Amino acid sequence: MPPIRILLFLVLTLAACAPRASVVIDPAAAHVGKLETVFFSTTRNLKPKGKFGDARVYDPNFGRVEVSIPPDHTPGTLEINSRRTDPQRFFTIAGETRYAGPTKFRAALAATLHRLPPAKREVVLFVHGFNVNFVEGAFRLAQLMDDFKIGGVPLYFSWSSAANVLGYEHDRDSTLYARDALEKTIFAAKQAGARSIILVAHSMGAFLAMEVLRDLAIRNPALPRQMIRAVVLISPDIDVSVFKSQAWRVGKMPQPFVIFVSNKDRALQLSAFLSGERDQLGNISNVGKVADLPVTVFNVTKFSKGGDLNHFTVGNSPALISLFEGRTGLNAFMQGDRSGRTGFIPGTVLAVQRATEVLLEPLAPRGSQ
Repeated sequence: MPPIRILLFLVLTLAACAPRASVVIDPAAAHVGKLETVFFSTTRNLKPKGKFGDARVYDPNFGRVEVSIPPDHTPGTLEINSRRTDPQRFFTIAGETRYAGPTKFRAALAATLHRLPPAKREVVLFVHGFNVNFVEGAFRLAQLMDDFKIGGVPLYFSWSSAANVLGYEHDRDSTLYARDALEKTIFAAKQAGARSIILVAHSMGAFLAMEVLRDLAIRNPALPRQMIRAVVLISPDIDVSVFKSQAWRVGKMPQPFVIFVSNKDRALQLSAFLSGERDQLGNISNVGKVADLPVTVFNVTKFSKGGDLNHFTVGNSPALISLFEGRTGLNAFMQGDRSGRTGFIPGTVLAVQRATEVLLEPLAPRGSQ
C-alpha cells in the first residue's frame, strides 16, 4: 500500500476533480434520451427551494424522478455536468414527482409493478455510498439499469450523505440514522406487490444494507430471505470482522449473495488505514477471510484503472459490463440461472469452505490466442 500521505493526496485530488451533478429539471429532456423512471425514498431534508439537502429526517420522503440517459451514452460512463444541462450529452432529470407519504408512494409503485408480467415484478433497490448527493445516486442507478440491461423497477434509497470528501464521520452517522427508513422502504416495496427485491449497495451504503438485514433477522430470522431475494455489495466499505458479525446475526443469508472487490481500490485502502485495519471487505485479497459464509466474491482487480480511485469498477469498466450484461451475465446469475454457479464468465474460480471467489479476467481480443 502506498504511504498514507501519498494515498490521502491521491484520494482527495481525484475526488475533488470529479464533476458533480446538480438537480436541474429540464422537461425537454424527456424527448431526447432514453427515459428511466427511478422511484426514490430518502432521509434527506427538503430545502426551501425544494431540493434535497444533507440534513437528516427520520421519516423518509418519497417520490420518483424521470432520468434522461443521453442518446450517445457510453457504457461504463456517467456523463454529468454541473454547469449546464444538455440532454444530448449528459444525464438529465426530465421530471420529478413527490408523494405525500408512504401510502401514495406504495400506490404509484404498485401501479408500475402491475404493468409488468407477474414473474417480472421485481424491484432493484439501490443504496448509494459515501460522498454522494441526491441526484448523483439517481443517475448512477439509471446508468446501471441501462448498462447491465437489468429488468424490474429501479428504487433508489438516498441517505443523507454530506457529498463532501471530508464528511466521512457525518456520512457514517447518517447510515446509522437511516436504518429504520431503509427497512420501511423494503416493506413498502413488498406491500406494493414486488415479487422479489434485489438489494444493491455501494461503499458505505453496503454497511447500511447489512445493518438492515441484521435488524430484519433480529425481528424474525426468516425475514431477510422473505424480503430480499438477492444481495449485491459493490466495493463495500465495511470492516471484515464487522461484516462477519452482521452476517452471523443474519443467519440464513439471501442467495445469491455477491460481493465485488478490487485490490486496487484506493478509497478503501485509505478507509482501512484510518480504521487501523489492513483491509476493508471491498478490497480483501484473500477470500479465506470470509470462507465460513455463503458468498460469491468477484475480484475485479484486473479491470481497475491506474488513474482512478477504483471505487466503482463494476460500473465504470465497459469491458466488465460486457461480461455481466443481459441474460448471460450477472442478471442471469441473480435470476437463479447458476448452472456451474460461475462458469458463465472468464476467470479463475476458487472455492474455500462455503465461499466462492472468481478472479475475473478481461476477455482476449478477438482473433488472439
